[in-house]
Amino acid sequence: MSLQDWLNQGWVTEHKSSAHEIKGLLALVERDLHDCRTGQLSADWRFNIAYNAALQAATAALAAAGYRAARDGHHYRVIQSLGLTIGAASGTVRHLDAFRKKRNLSSYEVGGRISDQEANEMAKLAEKLRDEVQRWIKANHPPLL
Repeated sequence: MSLQDWLNQGWVTEHKSSAHEIKGLLALVERDLHDCRTGQLSADWRFNIAYNAALQAATAALAAAGYRAARDGHHYRVIQSLGLTIGAASGTVRHLDAFRKKRNLSSYEVGGRISDQEANEMAKLAEKLRDEVQRWIKANHPPLL
């Protein structure tokens, strides 16, 4: 499946990005990566902040590719798009999607279910995605950086 197929399905819309937008999204990633390392916060909250960093990195890649996720299943689509934008390994996408589900449970149903180890693991995954997205944009859409 391609992003054009996703467009045909209504899962994404076409989007003309700009260097200003991409730099703003990547600045959010950096802010969140910094903030998720704050030791005084609960593991739940550090996990959520790191998750947001990863989501913003994936959003930057999708925007650079010329698309925006539709509202229905927004987080799911942004995460799944990583395989179609930066060519992320399926294991990386599955791992982030599992964290998406865990975040939903901890945010909307039961708090206190995130361990320090999981918060740290989410932060490492977000850092990895940031690096991969930046490399991909630099190689494929350099005017956007």
